[in-house]
Amino acid sequence: MSTLVFLEHHGSQIQRGALGVLGKAAQLDPDTSGVVIGSGVADAAAQAGKFGAKNVYVADDAALEAPLPQPRVDVIAQLVQDKGFDTVLFGASVLASDTAAGLASRLDAGLNWDLTDLEGSGAGLIGKRSALGDSIVVDCGWSSPIKIGLVRAGSFDPNESGGDAAVESIPANVEDFSTKATMVDQTKEESSGPSIDEADILVTGGRGLGSPENFSILEELAAALGGAVASTRAVVDSGWYPYPTQIGQTGKVVSPKLYIGAGVSGAIQHKVGMQSSLTIVSINKDANAPIFEFSDFGVVGDLNTIVPQLTELVKARKG
Repeated sequence: MSTLVFLEHHGSQIQRGALGVLGKAAQLDPDTSGVVIGSGVADAAAQAGKFGAKNVYVADDAALEAPLPQPRVDVIAQLVQDKGFDTVLFGASVLASDTAAGLASRLDAGLNWDLTDLEGSGAGLIGKRSALGDSIVVDCGWSSPIKIGLVRAGSFDPNESGGDAAVESIPANVEDFSTKATMVDQTKEESSGPSIDEADILVTGGRGLGSPENFSILEELAAALGGAVASTRAVVDSGWYPYPTQIGQTGKVVSPKLYIGAGVSGAIQHKVGMQSSLTIVSINKDANAPIFEFSDFGVVGDLNTIVPQLTELVKARKG
């Protein structure tokens, strides 16, 4: 097995999901390589060795500055063909998903997506994927010579287990048709705390909050804990909280050290996105709420009373 991992970056930082996939790949294949594609990405490439990459290929060109998938397909396809990689892995994101799909088409390769784990099998690879509403886990294989895998966000935590990687520059040969799409504008969401992808502590609000104004008490608790505020699909659909905070099957998959759910019923679509949290604490006035079935700790009561009290206790403990 010869493995290449797409190392998506924002600014000078490689994304947490990509580093997690890199670390897992390095456990299965000690010769795992990474590829960083963009403009001014030398600092980002230097990080990869610490997370298990033996080699890092860098395509650094002004033509690759915009986060568009097609130029990345061109670069990775050429690299796979030149170096003989038989496995290409991606940490799931909008850009990675588009790039993986385009690469599969270009190389006539099999693509398994939404993978939650990876295992070695002799000289090959087996992917694990949830099915039937995440009630079972199935094994996925590839019949094509080149295997492409898209790993569900939050499946692997990045661990610094390596050293320095050999960094090699590669040409940014972009096809003419890949230049037809251009990015006319790019904006960044303003935020004062960590994103729900990065936070170790998440305070999540559901429809049980009663109104969007009540998210303020969750924001106070999250600030006291040094965490981030997340939400459910019902909340987002109602316009109570922004979409980037949504956890679940149609939102983000997270695995924080501590998940606190306030007024969250625990529907299967939400469970899919947070069930791998290390510790789950739920607050709900409905003692029969499904979320209590998979919570480590449950509090039955009015969250509008309990959450402010919890915030005061945290502040008092921290002094």
